[in-house]
Amino acid sequence: MAERLLVIGGDAGGMAAASQARRQQPYMEIVALERGRWTSYSACGIPYLVAGDVGSHEELIARSPEEFRDRQRIDVRMGHEAIGIDLASRKVEVRDHTRDRTLQLGFDLLHIATGARPIRPPLPGIDSPYVHGVQTLDDGIHLLEHAERGGCETAVVVGGGYIGVEMAEAFLRRGMKVTLVEADEQVMRTMDPDMAAPIATALRQLGIDVRLGVKAEGFEDGVVHTSAGSIRADIVVLGLGVAPNAGLAADAGLKTGVRGAIRVNRRQQTSVDGVYAAGDCAESYHRVTQRQVHVALGTVANKQGRVAGLNLGGGYATFPGVIGTAITKVCDFEVARTGVNQEEADRAGFEYETVKIDSTTRAGYFPGTQPITIKMLAERDTRRVLGAQIVGREGAAKRIDVLATAITAEMTVDDVIDLDLAYAPPFSGVWDAVHIAARKGAEALDKAVAARLR
Repeated sequence: MAERLLVIGGDAGGMAAASQARRQQPYMEIVALERGRWTSYSACGIPYLVAGDVGSHEELIARSPEEFRDRQRIDVRMGHEAIGIDLASRKVEVRDHTRDRTLQLGFDLLHIATGARPIRPPLPGIDSPYVHGVQTLDDGIHLLEHAERGGCETAVVVGGGYIGVEMAEAFLRRGMKVTLVEADEQVMRTMDPDMAAPIATALRQLGIDVRLGVKAEGFEDGVVHTSAGSIRADIVVLGLGVAPNAGLAADAGLKTGVRGAIRVNRRQQTSVDGVYAAGDCAESYHRVTQRQVHVALGTVANKQGRVAGLNLGGGYATFPGVIGTAITKVCDFEVARTGVNQEEADRAGFEYETVKIDSTTRAGYFPGTQPITIKMLAERDTRRVLGAQIVGREGAAKRIDVLATAITAEMTVDDVIDLDLAYAPPFSGVWDAVHIAARKGAEALDKAVAARLR
């Protein structure tokens, strides 16, 4: 009798594993449980759905349950929620919401991809129907339906991270009056304060009311109560981040680590043989700090799921880790980062130099050139690039990929200076902004060495 692989979770971390295992094992029985209505969708596309860039929620679905069943013979069971795992008997207790029943499913191999849950602090009124999260596609659909109702004129976004600034723009483009409330003194905490400041400026120039150092304290009758007074809101979005949805695994006895995420090794194996995990519910290894971290990104979930699936199918694969690369935009203002910022570098104990340069996305004389600012961190002794951040206008942020590659390859600033990057006036100056940042980094490191030798 063929082995049964049971997958808990029907999005990236789960279905990437199920698909890869099927390629390895054509006769394995694969059952996937998903408590919601959709599989393999892009939650990252929800702000663009709300803004109107994406025509319908169907466009965000990469592969439907029917496609998994018909093309890969994966038994996807929608409306099925895993509510308990018995590792000793190798069984999962499942609540079938479609038939209002509870059943048990046995497994030989288990893969957990339960994702993350949005952080919802216990504030008065936080469960009001006009207060939305944007973690799942269902969340996005409900949010869009609310925004399209008549009389929805004012929006408050609580939290100034990636999802917060993206949702603020989405509401603005719908013609709504938007207020963004952030308890910290800057938006986008993964950026250094000096790089985050122009982001807040850009948001304000668009017409978004950005209130920093202001805490949300409760929600009531179309009003958000804050530490600096009340704000009218027909609709509210919470962008306070997410936490690993790993309670099911922890209750079963699997080891957890950073922020309660499931502890996994390089092959995505958990602390119990035959049980794997991937995606937002699992830990990752940071290649720069060499520490375990929790990174909730679709890119990471897909890569971890692929590795888990190869191993579940009898192959061999490892996930080398992450370096925290992320990118977003607000209208034509672009933001990106990779590696470590200064706070992270300090916490990891690095000795480093920082440089910041202002340049242009094209040759300075070429029509349509836009500003770009790059901040780079480089380790003093090794001269390797530790991190980088970019803010600028159209054409700026994707340069982060060059720097992410450099960090992954443990390249020095001198290596980056010598990179044979493409040049033509419509795309960059003869010295690209990345080159210029690396040159300034090399100069700063040389000065630091000279100062120590005096």
